Amino acid sequence: MKKINTTDLVKKIEKLTKERMTQESVVDFKAFREMKKKESPKTLLVIEDDETMRNALKRIFEQEGMTVKTAADGTQLSSVLDDSPIDLIIMDIGLPWINGIELAKLLKEHDELKQIPLIFVSGKTSDFDVKRGFEAGADDYIKKPFDIEKIKKTVHTLLQLNK
Repeated sequence: MKKINTTDLVKKIEKLTKERMTQESVVDFKAFREMKKKESPKTLLVIEDDETMRNALKRIFEQEGMTVKTAADGTQLSSVLDDSPIDLIIMDIGLPWINGIELAKLLKEHDELKQIPLIFVSGKTSDFDVKRGFEAGADDYIKKPFDIEKIKKTVHTLLQLNK
């Protein structure tokens, strides 16, 4: 059975909803927030071997209305890379088997994945590690422990720049 493409219909409904909201003198913040979440949610891929950190990043960005896929390491990557597009990748450097630097280089060599913005979030904080991260293709490098507002701002900025 063929999947029905409802993209145009959804865009028209969202446009009409926005128009109606702007005509209101007072807009319910909760309704506005829900509408913003429905606007073509972005999909993030978090590659992090520490389960607590992986789940924390997942929760942070799901609360921002994003879809978050996770992988503990490079070996789990094939199970989360499917037909749905990835808009941004957040990755640790200290991954088992194949480290984040090596994995980033492989992703940046792939024709369909090389344009996806990549942020390293790592406890490796030396200038050497940061330099290696950027050389591997990172768009940003955030040191652990990180400020939640800073990582959210960085993600939103990169998503806006990559539109």
